[in-house]
Amino acid sequence: MTAAALGKTAAAPAQTAAKPLVAATDIVQEYEQPDGKMLRVLDSVNLTFERPSINMLLGPSGCGKSTLLRMLGGVRPWNVATPTSGRVEIDGQACVGPHPDTVMVFQHYANRPDMTVRENVLYPFGFSEWKRRVPPKEATERVDQMLQEVGLADKRDQYPSQLSGGQNQRVALARALVLRPRVLLMDEPFGALDAQTRSNMQDLLCRLHAAHPCVVVFVTHDVTEALLLGDRVIVLSTQPARIIDDFTITERQPRSQQWLMGADVRVMYERVVAHLRASGGRGNMRVTV
Repeated sequence: MTAAALGKTAAAPAQTAAKPLVAATDIVQEYEQPDGKMLRVLDSVNLTFERPSINMLLGPSGCGKSTLLRMLGGVRPWNVATPTSGRVEIDGQACVGPHPDTVMVFQHYANRPDMTVRENVLYPFGFSEWKRRVPPKEATERVDQMLQEVGLADKRDQYPSQLSGGQNQRVALARALVLRPRVLLMDEPFGALDAQTRSNMQDLLCRLHAAHPCVVVFVTHDVTEALLLGDRVIVLSTQPARIIDDFTITERQPRSQQWLMGADVRVMYERVVAHLRASGGRGNMRVTV
């Protein structure tokens, strides 16, 4: 006899909670110094990233932002245990080495000087991991489409030495996004650019993220950049780095200069700066609001 015939409602199947895409749990990182003492860089850091979004990681210089960023992508220094304690997971599985779903972009773009723009963007597909994942025809189609999206289709046959700094950073961003990563880790990618080029790259990142949603974790020293780009802003203290603030911004992209100068943003700006000043360290930050 069915549950309905008995006048009862059958219980719904239990739902299993989805694992966060990226999770860092109780992260501690220490390095041994020449005198044998241990330097603690990160202390009890807990972060989860569950859905596509731009997440800004902000803090004084030298506080451990880049250390944490690399750890999230499975990049491990030679002969050093990272993390010292705690756990990084991607899709609920321990991340103990470079992960195919994560890609990093650095301030100093690693474009091959002996390759054209198109060859640089196509370059990752020559590695065995991506040869298995993406057929050659699809790879070339992706590259040509991405060059269109970053505005470099007309520069495809030029070499990095023939490009400006902003154009070279577009090459690096295209090379990362052409792999369609689920996690994009960015270590001050626009820090060396002039103000106008930096603004253009920020706009481009927002457009590309809308077209290719993923979890972006973006390290910056710039409070303005964090508020302009971030769906979420995470603030670290000086060493040993702890999370001292973590908040979301609901204003949709693109965000205008008028919004940036508004009262609500001023409150967020003062909140971040107050945290950084109260952290008591000697690291630097950049404020351009």
